[in-house]
Amino acid sequence: MSRTRRCIRISGWKSTRCIVSVRILTIVGARPQFIKSATVSRAFKNIGIQEFVVHTGQHYDPEMSAVFFEELDLPKPHAILESGGLQRDAMIDKIVADLRPIIAEIGPQYVLVFGDTNSTLAGALAAVQEGIPIIHVEAGLRSFNDEMPEEWNRIQTDQLSHILFTPSAAADENIEDEGILPYQRVVNVGDTMFDAVQMFSLFARHHEAMGVLEWFQKPFALATLHRMENVKHPERLKERIASLNELHQQGIPVWMPLHPSTRNEVEKAGVEIKFITSPPVGYLGMLWAIQQCAIVITDSGGLQKEAYFLGKHCITLRNETEWVELVDIGANVLHPLGATEPLVQKVRRMLKQPLPEETPYGSGDAALQIAQFLIEQGN
Repeated sequence: MSRTRRCIRISGWKSTRCIVSVRILTIVGARPQFIKSATVSRAFKNIGIQEFVVHTGQHYDPEMSAVFFEELDLPKPHAILESGGLQRDAMIDKIVADLRPIIAEIGPQYVLVFGDTNSTLAGALAAVQEGIPIIHVEAGLRSFNDEMPEEWNRIQTDQLSHILFTPSAAADENIEDEGILPYQRVVNVGDTMFDAVQMFSLFARHHEAMGVLEWFQKPFALATLHRMENVKHPERLKERIASLNELHQQGIPVWMPLHPSTRNEVEKAGVEIKFITSPPVGYLGMLWAIQQCAIVITDSGGLQKEAYFLGKHCITLRNETEWVELVDIGANVLHPLGATEPLVQKVRRMLKQPLPEETPYGSGDAALQIAQFLIEQGN
């Protein structure tokens, strides 16, 4: 496959360089991947890497997806697949089957995947079958919970990948301990979501759904709940909602932008919500909400970090987290099922503590480091 060589001046390099053009096929399919890819796509464009984006349709909603692509100025997808609503194995199989002819058509030097979703693993499997090297961004994370499908997606994708871009020292150690790759193929660049928060928090804006904030006369808790281990088990869901109800009734208002799938599970389980809910908000709206709240309570991996990047404490409604650094420094506290300390007590305790100043996820230039590394690899 022929590649074009051209001369450009790149930020961070002292002189103009003649580089080989690199073709990347990027796979996205869920909200966190749109956010991570926004910074990487911008770096690719600035540095001269040719990128093709495929949306797998894993979490595809025409209105919500359009909002994300518009808000984040993402490249128009080369293709949008239809995989939503399928069970894990069926979804992965369908995405793989649909991706293979697209990979063959584009002929990229690399297939790039983000994170730990079904789309991540499907993109890696399709690339393997087409003989294309794989790049995994946000590699090396481990929650050590084998019940989570995301954990299997992470491990298998790391094992299949050729270049692993990690966000932290702990992720490096996980990969080294597992002996997945020769260590020189693992590159710690920091967290692309740190890049994204730095870039997009300047444009964070009030969303119409946030009219609910006018009801709050005191600092409030921003809550989200969506993971299968919390919402697909009625008794667990009841416990989670009950703790948030108590917090709201004890004088710390709770606002939850409620995803339709979570709302459906709440209705099926017959759970009564006594705090404020609204429809989901976009990424910029969520950044604004984090800036306004007193504390974040979530089971989302991304929100744990966004809260920290924006100077807010976080309580994670899970038994474990892959973002162990935030727990280690005290910025994030786990609230497992059956916790002996009530959530309201945990919130009040955390609000009295200063937020740690450590920066475990790089300096906010992960996307640029990724782009520069790939250019260097191609020359």
